[in-house]
Amino acid sequence: MRPQRPSGIDDDGSAALEFIAVGVILLVPLIYLVITLGAIQEQALGAEAAARHIARVIARAPDAEVAADRSDAVLAGIVDEYGLDPDAVDLSLACTPPAVECPSAGATIIVTVATRVRLPLVPDLFGLDRSTAIPIQAEAVQKVSRSWGAE
Repeated sequence: MRPQRPSGIDDDGSAALEFIAVGVILLVPLIYLVITLGAIQEQALGAEAAARHIARVIARAPDAEVAADRSDAVLAGIVDEYGLDPDAVDLSLACTPPAVECPSAGATIIVTVATRVRLPLVPDLFGLDRSTAIPIQAEAVQKVSRSWGAE
């Protein structure tokens, strides 16, 4: 025989219901967080790979025309491989010392790749997809040979 509670309320079976409710309330945001962090990580790795490989391709190219063609091909390959949005990828190239033509022999190339990560399941309604996007930027530095372009 069960002891009677003074209030007369029977709690039988409510623990399972509470566990399911709290579990769903905590599990859904946790799953969304994991998916979002995975998307951000993928885009960050893609931007970093693009910057590093483009800097290397430009530094090893025989001249500026070949460097431009190869860097475009590398960027297109990385965009496809990592699922980057081609319209959101911004590539910039700078050289040091600033007085030299970029790229040129003996210069140090600084390649910057910037993109934006759209959050999963955010609708295109009212521009929410653009306003909630997370900016990602990666830089790579590569020294160009002093005999670059002499071949």
